[in-house]
Amino acid sequence: MRSRTSTTSQALHQTIREVLRNEILSGKLQAGHQLRQDALATRFSASRIPVREALRQLESEGLVVHHLNRGAVVAGMNAQQICELLDIRVALECHAARLAVPNMVERDFEAMERILAAYSVSEVVGDWAEYNRQFHLALSAPANNGRLRQLIEEYCLNTDRYTHVAMSEATGRDKPMEDHYALLGACREHDVDKVVKLLEAHIDHTRKELMATARGRAEQQLPATPLF
Repeated sequence: MRSRTSTTSQALHQTIREVLRNEILSGKLQAGHQLRQDALATRFSASRIPVREALRQLESEGLVVHHLNRGAVVAGMNAQQICELLDIRVALECHAARLAVPNMVERDFEAMERILAAYSVSEVVGDWAEYNRQFHLALSAPANNGRLRQLIEEYCLNTDRYTHVAMSEATGRDKPMEDHYALLGACREHDVDKVVKLLEAHIDHTRKELMATARGRAEQQLPATPLF
């Protein structure tokens, strides 16, 4: 039987992981921020063991990297690495859409409409990425596949962390909103092929805008890594 201490330690490292994960994904902790184990242990009133395990899990997600002389730091990404994640998003989300669209009912459409309504009136750039995340997760939820949803959430969140500022500069809110409403319309028609086609084009547009942003930064001789 697992001891109470072991169970408590496991619960604690999961709590630490979730808090740090949310802070990284929200942009509160920026790329390059150093994550000192002793400071984190003090912050969470924990030993280094659950802190170390939380950082290990964040590293497996690509959110944290370890440097020889600096220890754990929040990971940065260049444009090429982000585009690789977007390629994975296309595969995962399009597969989920094929499973989800035939299962969709009015409740699903209303959930997506509520997200888009909030998205359309928000003037806070940081919130746009959150509404985008919510919409994509709502789109995939009727696939009824928890493991697939988890993978989509990780890759969707991870790319949004690096792209929402760049995308707001490049396209603002109107183009993503236009894409989302088109996706919602196709979902209401239960047109699986149309949803998949629109979804792939939507994510590909993000990739193209990011590459254009990267080229613009290069022309201005701004740092190439990390970009976002």
